[in-house]
Amino acid sequence: MRTTGKKISVFLTLSYCLIAQAQGTLKEYKKANAVDSLFKNKVTNMPKEFHWVGNDYVWYSNNLLKGKEFLLVDTKQQKQQQAFDAAKLGQSLSKITDKEVNAKDLPIENLEFDKSLSTLVFTTDSLKISCNLKTYKLTKLGSYKKLVKTNDYWGGNFDELGNKPVGSPDSLHTAFIKNYNLYIRDKKTKIETQLSYDGSKGFYYSSYLQWSPNSKEIMAYKVRPGEEHKIYFVESSPKDQFQPKLQTRDYLKPGDQLPFKSPQLFVVASKKQIPIATDLFQEQYDLLGIEWKDDSSSFTFEYNQRGHQVYRVLEVNATTGKVKIIIEETSPTFVEYSGKRYRFDSKKSNEIIWASERDGWNHLYLYDALTGKVKNQITKGNWPVREVIKVDDDKKQIYFTASGLDKDQDPYLVHFCRIDFNGKNFTRLTTENGNHKVTFSPDYQYYVDQYSRVDLAPITILKSVETQKAIVTMQKADITELQKTGWTAPEVFTAKGRDGKTDIWGVIVRPTTFDPNRKYPIIEYIYAGPQDSFVPKNFQPYYWAMSSLAELGFIVVQIDGMGTSNRSKAFHDVCWKNLKDGGFPDRKLWMKAAAAKYPYMNIDKVGIHGTSAGGQNAGAALVFNSDFYDVAVASCGCHDNRMDKMWWNEQWMGYPVGPEYEACSNTANAAQLNGNLMLIVGELDDNVDPASTMQFANALIKANKNFELVTVPGMGHSAGGDFGERKRRDYFVQHLLGVTPPAWSEVYK
Repeated sequence: MRTTGKKISVFLTLSYCLIAQAQGTLKEYKKANAVDSLFKNKVTNMPKEFHWVGNDYVWYSNNLLKGKEFLLVDTKQQKQQQAFDAAKLGQSLSKITDKEVNAKDLPIENLEFDKSLSTLVFTTDSLKISCNLKTYKLTKLGSYKKLVKTNDYWGGNFDELGNKPVGSPDSLHTAFIKNYNLYIRDKKTKIETQLSYDGSKGFYYSSYLQWSPNSKEIMAYKVRPGEEHKIYFVESSPKDQFQPKLQTRDYLKPGDQLPFKSPQLFVVASKKQIPIATDLFQEQYDLLGIEWKDDSSSFTFEYNQRGHQVYRVLEVNATTGKVKIIIEETSPTFVEYSGKRYRFDSKKSNEIIWASERDGWNHLYLYDALTGKVKNQITKGNWPVREVIKVDDDKKQIYFTASGLDKDQDPYLVHFCRIDFNGKNFTRLTTENGNHKVTFSPDYQYYVDQYSRVDLAPITILKSVETQKAIVTMQKADITELQKTGWTAPEVFTAKGRDGKTDIWGVIVRPTTFDPNRKYPIIEYIYAGPQDSFVPKNFQPYYWAMSSLAELGFIVVQIDGMGTSNRSKAFHDVCWKNLKDGGFPDRKLWMKAAAAKYPYMNIDKVGIHGTSAGGQNAGAALVFNSDFYDVAVASCGCHDNRMDKMWWNEQWMGYPVGPEYEACSNTANAAQLNGNLMLIVGELDDNVDPASTMQFANALIKANKNFELVTVPGMGHSAGGDFGERKRRDYFVQHLLGVTPPAWSEVYK
């Protein structure tokens, strides 16, 4: 807490004024609880998915105030109409299900039209049904059960010995692993032949084998296992028994030993092993993408060096076993393999399309696959390629998304483009000032373009790829009913960052009861993970981390500072070995600029909350930036990057684990904390080790710091669920507004 005499006086005066204005009262809490449902279903004509029937038709479900409609767009006749007679289908559906069906809100999903549009197949909650669209006669095709998605654990060890035997392309042999070595079996004679003799439990051959296309060679890599590292949880309140349960997960952390993979090559006829030198892939984080060339002359694979500063595409000659570099990507900071890696091998022209940030922006390059030389840079400019959508190998064209193409627009807005392999004929498929989502026809002759911004409701248009012109305006969202609730759009706001030149972008969310004559504390919702940018760009009525909090009497903001992705390489590199930075120098300047423009924003009372990496950021706000932030709620944060998952932290903090890890640690620097902190953690969080929060708490206790610790039984990686949300609201109301929160028994009746 900042404690100058002037600010104490300001605080006392503001506390009196804020109480008089009755912010954070029962009425505001009721509004905060209701705002989600209040805004729900108030925007019409905002379809979400588009489905092509061949290349000539596209259908979609359009939302209405009460119910929905199914529409069909004809690309040839350039018109839109109802996809079928909903009343007739509703009547037939009522008969076959013995249930009353509302024709204006048909309970059907997974629609599939045949190409002649004469038959429609769909599912209900329990049936799969076919409908003759001429007679509306329904035929039951069978029962239907909606698949429930299961969240598989991300960190489990890969079972290198778990693959089945692999047959040769000529169907004469089967290759398999026995006693940690490579064998082949003649399918006719059943005779087994051992090809390798150096496999052991500590350095074995993987069962993920690859035959050459001509069946004359086998690639089988050896694996030296890495370190086993587990994290442990006590499930205090299991549903199926009284006593607690102990749970464990495989979980590698920065610095742990990784497996070493060594490709081996065997000639089937001579039973000869061709040695492959490991010099070019010695310091492994991973080897991946092993693939034979069609002519069996060689195979390629990718090598990600530990520390992520070298990334190579390597080729192994099938005759000599010699390894050569086809592509080498290096960086003094990091090669972002986890979010920007892209490779396409053109087998027709022996060329490789490769993504790189070598010129300071993420762009595409064309390589000669035989010589490993760059033929040309495909995309170029002070803007990044965001994603490759499709490579048309016949026409030598690439469809991709990019952002930052327009100087007068938000640099994060996504646009769709096309360009030739040689870097010529760059074509913008979208130009409107908005964040675009495009659905192409299968032949890429047409596309549905839907675009929006946080302050612009979606517009949906069918366009021609050839002309980029509109063919049919399919929908324009209607927000009339939403506006009647008092809703106002978030404001997009920009200010200069720490260098005085770079624009920093964010949004401002105000309550529906906004009064410019009041004084509003500021709460920042933060996630500054370097893997992406996070400020919302699409239109949506409700933002879970901001809208409800604003209703309690706050101005809530979200900002993308330096160190996050989707801008230049230099913008991104600020995070390198420096996660404590979190873009805070830019965030502070942004909020000061906003408060200078809008005096009702109380720059002397600033709170912050975040989850996961955002939890680390929220903690860092009070450990490293308490000159500016007063109150923080940090949920399931990785408060020391040595305690968190290896892949995420080594990407940004580097390897080996150096002093930077401790310098960026909330835990190691806990004694610097000032302000009011609440820590929230789920006891079963297997994304960020809960021990990270507990060790931060322990360090704070040792440093004689006062804070709140909320542990949620049975909770995984989250912001704390409903309980955490209630605690977070109360904490901000108490410490930013100076108001005692109303009783939960009254708020959450």
